[in-house]
Amino acid sequence: MAAIRLRRLNRWQAEALREDVADLYVESSHLLAGTAHSSREAFLHRLTGDVRRPGFAMLVAERATLLGCVFGFPLRRDGSWWRGFLGPFPRDIEQLTASGRVFAVTDIVVAPHGQALILGRRLQERLLDEHGASLGATLVPESDVRSLAAFRSWGWREVGEVHRPPGTTRHRALVLPLGRAPAGASGQRLPAGTRRPQR
Repeated sequence: MAAIRLRRLNRWQAEALREDVADLYVESSHLLAGTAHSSREAFLHRLTGDVRRPGFAMLVAERATLLGCVFGFPLRRDGSWWRGFLGPFPRDIEQLTASGRVFAVTDIVVAPHGQALILGRRLQERLLDEHGASLGATLVPESDVRSLAAFRSWGWREVGEVHRPPGTTRHRALVLPLGRAPAGASGQRLPAGTRRPQR
């Protein structure tokens, strides 16, 4: 792991590397026979949309070749990213979103090898740390049990479900509290392990 170099990309560098990242996505995914092309195209579509978002960031892991990447963006303060949340939305997460200190990790892609989980954790931790986020957030399709297990092993916790029509896929909403959680001015506590946003 020590020989692996982590490098931050700007949006233009990310665009230039998009085909290599998509190839890595196909290599790292356990796709059903005959679905590789459509899954690759769907991944590229998501990446293209994310690259255009304000604050987009990508971090790659390299040795001689691309071994992994993570990307995401800061959530808008209006809470629109949480659209389709089923049931009551947690007030503490709503407050952190409104403060502008929640960063969405939209994808982690790591080449399959014995250290893949360790590298995935290292990538997402570095990306969140570089953005000074108080809370990480991600959505994982319920059917993607491998990714859900990985996120849980890295300390992410589920806070509910998100469904965005017209699709039928439901996503598990997960958050990763970062830092310590002092009591707020109102006496409410933030999610365990969460830093109070700095003004």
